[in-house]
Amino acid sequence: MTEPAVIVLHDNADWLPPFERAFAAEGVRLEPWHLGERTIPLGEAPADAVFWSRLSASAHTRGVPHAFDTASAVLAWAEAAGRRVVNGSPVAALEVSKVRQYARLAAAGFDVPRTIAVAGTAGLAEAARAFDGPFITKHNRGGKGLGVRRFESADELAAAVDAGLLEHPLDGITLLQELLIAPEPFVTRAEFIGGRFHYAVRVDTSTGFELCPAEACAVPGDGPAEPLFRVRPEITAEHPLIRRLETFLAAQGAEIAGVEFFETVDGRTVPYDVNTNTNYSPDVEASVALPAATAIARFLGGLARASTARAA
Repeated sequence: MTEPAVIVLHDNADWLPPFERAFAAEGVRLEPWHLGERTIPLGEAPADAVFWSRLSASAHTRGVPHAFDTASAVLAWAEAAGRRVVNGSPVAALEVSKVRQYARLAAAGFDVPRTIAVAGTAGLAEAARAFDGPFITKHNRGGKGLGVRRFESADELAAAVDAGLLEHPLDGITLLQELLIAPEPFVTRAEFIGGRFHYAVRVDTSTGFELCPAEACAVPGDGPAEPLFRVRPEITAEHPLIRRLETFLAAQGAEIAGVEFFETVDGRTVPYDVNTNTNYSPDVEASVALPAATAIARFLGGLARASTARAA
């Protein structure tokens, strides 16, 4: 019988070691396909494997500007051949567009941040006049907190645009968004694997919004007194928001994802980012009974074994 295999589409090999260890422990071969350089033999059938997309919206910041296009091509090829795909084409499109995320979340009844999307720069200052008081900018295709800046007024934004101080987004779309204030400087990221809630993580934002939890993102040094990432045990699978998010992710076809949300000073609970390329803090992973990397290896390994058995 053919060895069960999972082909992982990715743009950063530095993020793979925890998964490689977990898959090896489960006896499943993990085959990395980097999205920067890839040949797709369209006249041939794809390998009899599970295809897992770990496309990242911030791939262009790591020298892979066409990761979305390459992933879309590979996923279309695999899907057309009937291969089992995890986080397929619709999910890839969701990953790279916050406009799409907010539209889908709002349509599902979630409280989302008030947001205005502006293509180009000419209309930014005028659009910003719709906000009374401070607001933030961010990139539509972002990740890593790309383009997140606070402005006190439309005039301040206009001055930044005129001075060339506003970072240009990859897809040309800048988001203007209401400023959400939390009672404490943290956000929460709920992780889902196989469509089911796995754990929720408290993410300290006191030093900014480049919220990469992966081992490869760790900065050498003594670090803060409190860890940047730690489990929120009071948030369980029975939490009303978690149950709604499971339903939402299932409707989007997102089987592995992290959803970040604010709890605000005025009592709102606001999802603001659906991340279908999720990394896990080594500190958090070491503190839980079932690490997320192991849960993913078991979930995808089960799919790969079932695919291999069908083929046999």
